[in-house]
Amino acid sequence: MEEAGHGSWTYCVDLAPEDGQRKTRRRGGFATRAEAAREMRAVLDGELRGVYENRRTTVASYLREWLATRKPHLAPNTYAGYAACVERDLIPAFGLLRLLDLRPEHVDAWVSAQLEANRGRVTVYRAVSTLRNALNAAVRSWRLRYNPAKHSVPPKPRAAERTCWTPEQAATFLQHGAEQYADQLTDLFEVMLGTGMRRGEILALHWSDVHLMDRKLYVRWTLAAIDNGKIHLREPKTEASRAWISLSPRVIAALHRQAAIQMAAHPDARLEGLVFARPGGTPLRPQWVLDQLRKRTAEVDLPKIGLHDLRHTAASIMIAENIPLAIVSKTLRHSTLATTINLYGHLFKDSADQAVQALASALDRAQACQLRAVPRDDDDLPLAA
Repeated sequence: MEEAGHGSWTYCVDLAPEDGQRKTRRRGGFATRAEAAREMRAVLDGELRGVYENRRTTVASYLREWLATRKPHLAPNTYAGYAACVERDLIPAFGLLRLLDLRPEHVDAWVSAQLEANRGRVTVYRAVSTLRNALNAAVRSWRLRYNPAKHSVPPKPRAAERTCWTPEQAATFLQHGAEQYADQLTDLFEVMLGTGMRRGEILALHWSDVHLMDRKLYVRWTLAAIDNGKIHLREPKTEASRAWISLSPRVIAALHRQAAIQMAAHPDARLEGLVFARPGGTPLRPQWVLDQLRKRTAEVDLPKIGLHDLRHTAASIMIAENIPLAIVSKTLRHSTLATTINLYGHLFKDSADQAVQALASALDRAQACQLRAVPRDDDDLPLAA
């Protein structure tokens, strides 16, 4: 340890990494000898335990560093959600603390204060979940010995049950659009209800991925609006989402109408680009599409729903029509059958009634067969010689 000659202290230690190549760590800028010695002892203790803790790192600097390392691996909207939690909630709450000084009681106190202030439970859950994920990375990289937010995440709020239209309500909505508007949104809603596509998938659908002769389309892109409405196109997150979808005659007719509209507007151009787009070919904004959905819904006095509820409506109609669950799951392009069950299990009452009735009928038939096979009393008598 030495004085740097300009009012600060520096420590220097030799470390022995796993590869056996010793290296020297030198750190300076400490105001006192005691501060430098304390930091050096922490480094040596970390060397012994395999954890390298830096007392100068604040929660704010670490969280921003973590965000920067995660950004290349996250979808734009996922990254935006993490960044919002970090800048809006976590840094104002804990940013000035040293990373090593953050304790579970700090996190617990913040959660309690937010809930007492009637902050949304979903917002609080997302913020603390983000903190836990970030600190898990610090533990994995041996920058912390334990995660102070590990047990502080409140229970995940139960998702509100989504509103689904009946087939009659969906048909009323589509008929109203055809009669009063007959525009591209009429066809867009027809395709969404007829395929169960997600909002981002339908808004990112390209003509090159539509194969009308084969009665299929392929989902290769999805759209997200983040950063104050900035549009991003990216590939779907899961392999299951990047799949083909069968097209019904109704959906094919809607796509044919869109093709005719675009060809009429540009007779000399090829049918390319987005299927549903603004006049210049740029994507439709999700918020505008949602506003139009709600406007048209109110005009026919139907239950208010969101764009993603159109997908749930498609699922509920398929289930009500007794389509096998595996086919529903494939049509919706869920990664596992369990996902479909978890999302739509509450819609399976009729199927469950049929299942237990079939079980009872099978037991009744088996029992009847056993009764018919029981011998009569005189059947037990020995045959005469």
